[in-house]
This record gives sequence, structure tokens and C-alpha cells, in this order.
Amino acid sequence: MSEEAAPVVVVAIEISDPALADRLASLLGGVTGIRLAAPGEAATVSLVSRDAQSLLEPADIELTPRERDVLVLMAEGASNKAIARQLGISVHTAKFHVGSLLEKLDATGRTDAVAHAARRGVIHL
Repeated sequence: MSEEAAPVVVVAIEISDPALADRLASLLGGVTGIRLAAPGEAATVSLVSRDAQSLLEPADIELTPRERDVLVLMAEGASNKAIARQLGISVHTAKFHVGSLLEKLDATGRTDAVAHAARRGVIHL
């Protein structure tokens, strides 16, 4: 019986820090089943680095720290009551923050707000 070769994962590294990119390439280059992509080659997986500040707060959306807390809990599916309990605020204040988030994210509802925030890099799911 012959064994089939395990599929190879092709990894592209798109990281602006050359030292970090080289370290990752040397680490991944020695792993069985992984091959680094040649320039322009399609990859199975891409490692991409972005400016951390732009991921935390895109220029067109300014959220307060409390709004970020509420948004994270909304992404976890928490109700206003659960948000209030977890953050130690009133349900009325939780509703206020949710309403503010819906407005700032131009969303039609809680799920839409979380989806908009994820697409725009405000939160990471």
C-alpha cells in the first residue's frame, strides 16, 4: 500500500516589518506540509500585517471606550440587561449606548451594527 502525500499549505507573508517577515519565513519554512508562496503565486493562507491603530479605530468612526465595551458584548449576543449587568450600568444607559452605536455605525439593528463594525475593522470576530 502506498501512502498519499499530505496536502501542502501554501503561505503568503505580507508583513511590512522585514525582520518579522524574515523570522516568520524561517520558522514556517521548516514545517512539514507548509511551503512559502513565491511572489505573485496564489496562496492557501496569507499572513497580513496592518497598522494596529487603524484596526482599532478607523478614522471615520470614533467610539468611546464604553461604546467599545458595549459593542464587544453586543457581538457576543448580550441583551441590554446583560450588558448593563456586566458593565455595572443601568439598562437605560446600556440602551443609550446601543442607540449611539447604531447611529455611529449607520446600522439598522444590533446584528447590522456588529457586522458593520467587523467589516470596518472596529472589532474582530
